[in-house]
Amino acid sequence: MASYKLNTSLLLVLFVIANASNFNNDFDITWGGGRGRIAGDILTLSLDRISGSGFQSKKEYHFGRIDMQLKLVPGNSAGTVTAYYLSSQGPTHDEIDFEFLGNETGQPYTLHTNVYTQGKGEREQQFRMWFDPTSRFHTYSIIWTRQTIVFLVDETPIREFRNMERIGVPFPNRQPMRLYSSLWNADQWATRGGLVKTDWTKAPFTASYRNFIVKPNLLTQLDSVRNRRLRWVKKNHMIYNYCTDTKRFPHGFPKECSVNH
Repeated sequence: MASYKLNTSLLLVLFVIANASNFNNDFDITWGGGRGRIAGDILTLSLDRISGSGFQSKKEYHFGRIDMQLKLVPGNSAGTVTAYYLSSQGPTHDEIDFEFLGNETGQPYTLHTNVYTQGKGEREQQFRMWFDPTSRFHTYSIIWTRQTIVFLVDETPIREFRNMERIGVPFPNRQPMRLYSSLWNADQWATRGGLVKTDWTKAPFTASYRNFIVKPNLLTQLDSVRNRRLRWVKKNHMIYNYCTDTKRFPHGFPKECSVNH
């Protein structure tokens, strides 16, 4: 019971200091010629034949938990990409990526993830979700601490990238990052390797955002419940993992694959 009271108190403290979003205060629409809009507590990005759109946070963040609810482009979204990510700047930038690759009507989105450290990425994992991400809002979270990076969807962890600096694997822990999102056309590669092109008769394509929250996070490792959920996602919903791609790494996998696969 004492442990329960302590945990409850800690959650209340974190709730009080959490930064609930006001989009006008927290973000700048950075491009798109008016295709990015803020209306009350909803931010939308749109894409048409002329241009996509994007936004970035006004603040930089260095560790913590980032939550955002997204509702993705519905219907025939083939060729479109909705990117949602943390990034620093420069040739040795760090980056933590969610990218949502659209598809033909009735076919599932591909959720593409990646982690860049010191300008180098190539750590792709891809998933198919267990729900329709276009029918309502779902929460996509990044937990970033000195020990680990965890990607979560509606509180279910889908990927963990641990700090393995002790074996010579760079980890993004020195550069603060801003939060970015963009909606853009990538039909040269996004859907079935570029075989399915964007149907511009369905434009404009629109993604919606709400309930942005930043708060401290004390996580150092996943508990047993979240580890079970992570294993379930890997078994049932992962469709690509660079750490098992023998054609790509014929001479051996990257060092982090011994832990972060």
